[in-house]
Amino acid sequence: MPNTPAVETSGLVKVFGDNRAVDGVDLTVPQGTVYGLLGPNGAGKTTVVRMLATLLRPDGGQARVFGHDVVREADAVRGRVSLTGQYASVDEDLTGTENLVLLARLLGHGKPAARARAAQLLEAFGLTEAADRQVKKYSGGMRRRIDIAASILNTPDLLFLDEPTTGLDPRSRNQVWDIVRVVVAHGTTVLLTTQYLDEADRLAGRIAVIDHGKVIAEGTPGALKASIGAGTVHVRLRDAARRPEAERLLAAVLGAGVQAGADPVALTARAGASGSEQGAAEQASRALAALAGAGIVVDDFSLGQPSLDEVFLALTDKPLTEEATA
Repeated sequence: MPNTPAVETSGLVKVFGDNRAVDGVDLTVPQGTVYGLLGPNGAGKTTVVRMLATLLRPDGGQARVFGHDVVREADAVRGRVSLTGQYASVDEDLTGTENLVLLARLLGHGKPAARARAAQLLEAFGLTEAADRQVKKYSGGMRRRIDIAASILNTPDLLFLDEPTTGLDPRSRNQVWDIVRVVVAHGTTVLLTTQYLDEADRLAGRIAVIDHGKVIAEGTPGALKASIGAGTVHVRLRDAARRPEAERLLAAVLGAGVQAGADPVALTARAGASGSEQGAAEQASRALAALAGAGIVVDDFSLGQPSLDEVFLALTDKPLTEEATA
């Protein structure tokens, strides 16, 4: 039914020994959307996906996929979902065509239909020229594309993409993003796990931020950013020795915590905690005036929209990735 959520969980729990990998996760994923699970490595994202895909049995709570309980109605769930994990699931010694034909045959397609479907997907994913090459000779981006193609040989109602662009170069990541958009445009719901901020920002209509097995925030990317303020002030100083003084001034004027990054002359702080863009601009102007009044020379000063990493930092006092700190 169109009003039934693609995914609905309540108090979902998974325990491994002393580790509560998933600790009471509540999710509601509407049909026909990209829903993002954003969090660092070890946050519990993959464990949530494996339970929803019936690969792991929950230790507590409930989970339904299109209204079917993942434990009691596991076969019905499996008939409607497909999973692309973090590592290639195809046979690297086979060609692209051989992989897709083999999997299509296992899914019940006759030989002519399997070859036709394989050719259709190889063309759609830009792999026709590589169709007769062994997958082990594919680039990383090509492997991810053949992996996703294998996942939609039979078009699933729900596609789990578990960190699909990890380790890919920017061009390959954009190609995978284009594929995701096409899949959703044809009616498939996508549950995407990622630790890449721009990936969640560009693809997901709603995002659940997960840390230590718990959902610590949920909403649209815009709403999550607005929740920590209307803007972010970025400052670069002329003299690194004045940074402690500049940090105190910014904290006093903006009324918010100031982050000093690895760059010895850089500072970042939130502005407009009320959510007003006008208020953020006024605060930023006062902050710049305060620095000038103290004789602190500023080489660069900007006011921009908060990033998802700043959302995560505000919620947990740590950046989402080590790269963000750098």
